[in-house]
Amino acid sequence: MTDFSPTDRSKLTRLPKRGSYDRQAVFDVLDAAMTCHIAYVIDGQPFCTPTTFWRHEDVLYWHGAFMGRMGKHLSQGAPVCVTVSHLDGLVMARSAFHHSVNFRSAMCFGTARPVSDMAEKTRALTGLIERFYPGRTEVLRPMQEPEVKGTLVVAMPIEEASAKCRADTVGDDAPDYALPIWAGVIPVQTVLGAAQPCPRLSPEISRPAHLDHLAEGARLDQAFLTAMRP
Repeated sequence: MTDFSPTDRSKLTRLPKRGSYDRQAVFDVLDAAMTCHIAYVIDGQPFCTPTTFWRHEDVLYWHGAFMGRMGKHLSQGAPVCVTVSHLDGLVMARSAFHHSVNFRSAMCFGTARPVSDMAEKTRALTGLIERFYPGRTEVLRPMQEPEVKGTLVVAMPIEEASAKCRADTVGDDAPDYALPIWAGVIPVQTVLGAAQPCPRLSPEISRPAHLDHLAEGARLDQAFLTAMRP
């Protein structure tokens, strides 16, 4: 697995020591997430759209509406920038200047195109469900042709990418450590709650084993990594 090769558009310029072009480091950030932000420019106006995404090897996929702004813009293919971030901690220092956050992030560049082939689109939409809930498509009713046709699926091969993270304690100026001010890190996690069955679910239907990685109290990012790499 080779590193991504940066160019002027993807080269890290601020605190590059926190960054990496390692392919696995980028994938680790992507695979722990369910949502991303997609940035693109239409007639000189920048837009940024949040959406659900998934990865298959070096290709990112997301879905949307054909009549939406992004769907119309990407109909012939267009350059986009996809970002993902995780907030891992609140870093409070002894000065306002050195307050920070612990985080993981990834930035990916490529040319996005709509998926028009029905077989490819069906595989991609199946991949969406299987990516987060492995084994679930086996118990669902099959997708219907109007559902597949009515959903915009976009594919973006990753051309360039970088990952960046901060996982550290407080970094104050040396003289400030003597100040009588509390400083430290408060960890941040997204944790799953108890499942809430559909009110119309028959009592004899139990929760399936393919959802075990989404158990109450589990970390969401770890659950998604487990689903991606069982």
